[in-house]
Amino acid sequence: MASEDLHTISTDWLKSLEVASSTGDIVSFVSHFLSDGWLRDLLCFSWDHRTVSRVENIRGFLSEVVDGKSRLEHSSLCDFKIDDHTINAPSSFKLPGSQGIEGVQGAFTFSITNPSALGRGFFRLTQDADGKWKALTLFTNMQDLVGYEEPFGINLHGLYEDRKITWEENVNAKFRAIEADPTVLIVGGGQSGLMCAARLRMLGIRALIIEKDARVGDCWRQRYPNLTLHTPARQSSMLYSPYPTNFPKYIPKGKLADFLESYAVNQELCIWLSSTITSTPIYDSLSAKWTIEVQHGDQKVTLNPKHLVLATGSGNPHIPTWDGMDGFQGALYHSDFYKDAEQFRGQRVVVVGAGNASGDICQDFVAHGAAEVTLVQRSATCVASSTAMEQTRFKQTYPDGTPIEELDFRSNSMPIAFSLQLVKSGGIQHMKMLDKELHDDLRKAGFNLTWETSPGSGEDLVRLYLFLRRVTFKHYTVLDTGCGKLIIEGRVRVKQGQDISHFNKDGITFKDGSKLSADVIILATGIEPIIKTTRALLGNEITDRLLPPEVWGLDSEGEINQAYRPSGYPGLWFAAGPFGTARFFSKHLGLQILARELGMA
Repeated sequence: MASEDLHTISTDWLKSLEVASSTGDIVSFVSHFLSDGWLRDLLCFSWDHRTVSRVENIRGFLSEVVDGKSRLEHSSLCDFKIDDHTINAPSSFKLPGSQGIEGVQGAFTFSITNPSALGRGFFRLTQDADGKWKALTLFTNMQDLVGYEEPFGINLHGLYEDRKITWEENVNAKFRAIEADPTVLIVGGGQSGLMCAARLRMLGIRALIIEKDARVGDCWRQRYPNLTLHTPARQSSMLYSPYPTNFPKYIPKGKLADFLESYAVNQELCIWLSSTITSTPIYDSLSAKWTIEVQHGDQKVTLNPKHLVLATGSGNPHIPTWDGMDGFQGALYHSDFYKDAEQFRGQRVVVVGAGNASGDICQDFVAHGAAEVTLVQRSATCVASSTAMEQTRFKQTYPDGTPIEELDFRSNSMPIAFSLQLVKSGGIQHMKMLDKELHDDLRKAGFNLTWETSPGSGEDLVRLYLFLRRVTFKHYTVLDTGCGKLIIEGRVRVKQGQDISHFNKDGITFKDGSKLSADVIILATGIEPIIKTTRALLGNEITDRLLPPEVWGLDSEGEINQAYRPSGYPGLWFAAGPFGTARFFSKHLGLQILARELGMA
């Protein structure tokens, strides 16, 4: 289709949509959607993340009353303009899956009347049975509150007050103000906490990070030695600060840790290291402030922030217990505490678990000359090779040479639940075809494969891996970087399908009576749900009021539970997930906090 036609189709549809929006005409507005179309809204029609599918449900959502008006009339989106000057200008598209959906897509800008804000949207149009162009998906996204936009490049010289104050003096003064009265306290100085703090700083909000470790980056630095990122550096880049172009494609954990440490300095983030919360935080609804006691080095400090952001990572190690573990005479520990394969050269190794950590650790033991390496696979695993992911996901979604902000925007414009539908309708078949030889050979080696989150749920786990990176204790996902080859070659053996009965002094006995002898056993058994860490930190009274009482996973509309959105408890927020999630949604967290500070929400 010619570019002129793409632009005409987009402009005509958008002009008509704007008339319906600016006049509050709900019937006309929803008539611009296919009957099974989707609306994903981030903070434009409500102070939350919402996904609504089908015309009747979109109509119901926009008809809800806010301050005496429908949501559509109350927000009153207007000033729609096609975004011609980015890579998201009108273009043709074809979605994966058996339905072969294709049409016209593009970005546009708009204004929000209430609150006074700037927005950006993304549409995917296809033709209905009558040949009319209708929205398959529409994304509406708040970008900035008017008058409080993120500033860039305002101070050209890095000096302040007519050059009387140096950069160092300015940063130190800001740190003193933050420490004296932080508006936001962020617990956790990993990538999510750092990016949230960087975003809040750009929005003019005082944010203090407390981190339990002695150095920024220790959450990566202290993990197993051969760990690298399982997604490419470009997709895993940090907010405002992409990695140098000469970094490895899959960044080693030590190099990443050092980068995070430098990021904290370069982004001028105020961080208290070796600091922890010492008692259950208390929220006072009258003052709308928390009382939080923090052990900061050898000092106990009481802080009273208005907002508490938990960016504590994925959760604590999940360590199952079996009879006889105390009697095992070899080395036994969880993969989170695994440090060195060299000391076990020439010894028999058993790794319990079949996820990413298990695969990496098995490779490390083989590389360092273990006599035997056996992987215990208790349930089926979803395996996708890094090559297949590269071809089907990474290169398509995050191609080189395109601003990461534009790619994040387009990627997040797609409703998650709709993406899962596309996978179930056949989108996963191409990936399985690319990995057919790997999968066939793994099965021959006794490795059990699945593409379902639970029996009968449909083949959607690969997409769940990409969107949620969620670890459960029954089903694992693996982005294979070489362990599959070792299994096929017999250099890593597989013990599959039998539950562990008990440990004995020289190994493991399974419920079918079979045994595995071992000198060292690594429990690569995953992590506890984030909600457990939350309950331990905040107590039952606060945790039980979360809506829903779960952090991460998907809600009924397909939005991520709790993360970067209202938690159900005042002044409490969660920042979690992979790099791209924090990079994009830190803005939405910042806007919600800013709006509350301004009395807009």
